[in-house]
Amino acid sequence: MLYFAMILLHTLGALAAAAGVAPALAADVAAKPVKQVAVIGAGAAGASTAYHLHKYAEEAGIAVNITIFEKNGRVGGRTLTVNAHENPGSPVELGASIFVKVNHILWNATDDFNLVRIDPGLDEKGVMGVWDGDTFVYTQDSESLEIWHCPYYVNDLVQQTIGAFLKLYEAPYFPFRSLTTRAFELGLVKVTGVTGRQLLAASKLDGSFAHDIVQAASRVNYMSNLDYIHGLGAMFQVSMAAEGAKSVLGGNWWIFASMVKASKAHLNLNTTVVSIAREDIHGDNGEAIYKYIIKTSGPSSATAGAAGTVMQQPVAFDDVVIATPWQFSDIEEEGTVIEHPIEPVPYAKLHVTLFSSPFQFSARFFNLDPASPVPNSVLTTLADGDEAKPGATGAGKAGFFSATQVKKVVNPMSGKEEYVYKIFSPEAVTSDFLSSLLGVNVPDTFVLTQPYARKTVKTINDKDADFNIVNPISWYHPAVFHPYPQKLPRVTFQDPILGRGLYYTSGMESFISTMETSALMGKNVARLIVDDYLGVSGAKEGLAMSGLEHDGEQIILGGKQPVTSDEL
Repeated sequence: MLYFAMILLHTLGALAAAAGVAPALAADVAAKPVKQVAVIGAGAAGASTAYHLHKYAEEAGIAVNITIFEKNGRVGGRTLTVNAHENPGSPVELGASIFVKVNHILWNATDDFNLVRIDPGLDEKGVMGVWDGDTFVYTQDSESLEIWHCPYYVNDLVQQTIGAFLKLYEAPYFPFRSLTTRAFELGLVKVTGVTGRQLLAASKLDGSFAHDIVQAASRVNYMSNLDYIHGLGAMFQVSMAAEGAKSVLGGNWWIFASMVKASKAHLNLNTTVVSIAREDIHGDNGEAIYKYIIKTSGPSSATAGAAGTVMQQPVAFDDVVIATPWQFSDIEEEGTVIEHPIEPVPYAKLHVTLFSSPFQFSARFFNLDPASPVPNSVLTTLADGDEAKPGATGAGKAGFFSATQVKKVVNPMSGKEEYVYKIFSPEAVTSDFLSSLLGVNVPDTFVLTQPYARKTVKTINDKDADFNIVNPISWYHPAVFHPYPQKLPRVTFQDPILGRGLYYTSGMESFISTMETSALMGKNVARLIVDDYLGVSGAKEGLAMSGLEHDGEQIILGGKQPVTSDEL
């Protein structure tokens, strides 16, 4: 068994003082074996957990071995970048595309790791429009911020809400063992317990600004209409859009890859955790000690055994962090491992379609005159007569949530410049839909097998037209995944501690789901683990829940309770 090397007493005292720990306590910690920590998932939460755990443990003089298990062959989780035309010089974010300066963990990480921040906007000037399936209810120049010159009461409400949320980053609210308690202490249950529409209506802002602007943002970011997203989620939309978004050159996954590298963790890619078991043993003083046994299956290319062979990890872990949504993990719980059950929450199912084409959006598709300029970034909202519905059923007459021209690329086969588009939709897009959207016939196969002979193409708007590049779509990349929970109003949330030495990060996602907030929960769990090693209770969860006591189940509010501006 490996033991942490004893260091000079004066150095130990200095480390202990820096960590706020008495030298005697730090000396006791130093005499103990290396702590073994497993992190399941290498997305934003898992990478942040490993990075901050290494950092906090090093500051406290605690030796830890961190092992990350990631079922995919890459780091980043739902932060995924694909290369248009398989060209590494043309990366496109499939999801988790932006962050802002108020996202302190991500922003600081780009500085710490010398990553280049870029504007994620279009490669050329254009028009952003909000379409309801019939008409554009709002348009603006893509470089203008006029849309986010919000009414005073919205700015005030956003600042109050985001200001309260940011207190989660600092003592005495950080770290937190109960997200529900912190949300209550900070007054955030007043905005999570109502819908976005109710929250805006309380300030008499439920008119066109809410319908055309905030709802369009909530649909593109959370696949949700204002009647089915809680107030905190709605306020984040306004805050993110007004802040000035950035992304990382080469893809946002670089942030989390850099975190994993800096954590010095043992990274196991293409490794699926099959089961978790708990082994109860007794220490020298008779105290109960929990160890966790993890079984995994390796990649299909594994040479140690047949594909899919299940093996028990040779190390028993002191702590395990489940940094992936439990309901999608297929991890088996052997015996009683999870003392505080994980409540399943409804996740959105989003279809994301990336494709490259020499054609721009058709004016006819959007009911515009042929000579009219067509927005190259289209968000959507509900039309008059559309019923607000949740999730995939809520697209309304528009039929999709957004269609955006994200960049220009050069088609490597033709040498000609084309446009790369991204579509968010509740269902897979069809060739008929793309034919209408582009105003040119798209084959059922989407991409032609022999597209580059000169040919006359029959268009929808015109009669005949000759093109040197006749392929209406030259590159096509569809994907479907569960990017975030449906943010229904609620006042209780999954807490990060599932049992002694067992932690969970995805409870944050029904509170708010972004790269930053997942990274925050990872940082929080890392601090809790180190505090537990040091015997420090951490920030107190002090205030009584005043009627919010619950049995561990998340309370989802089904009604539309009124809220007044005095309560905000």
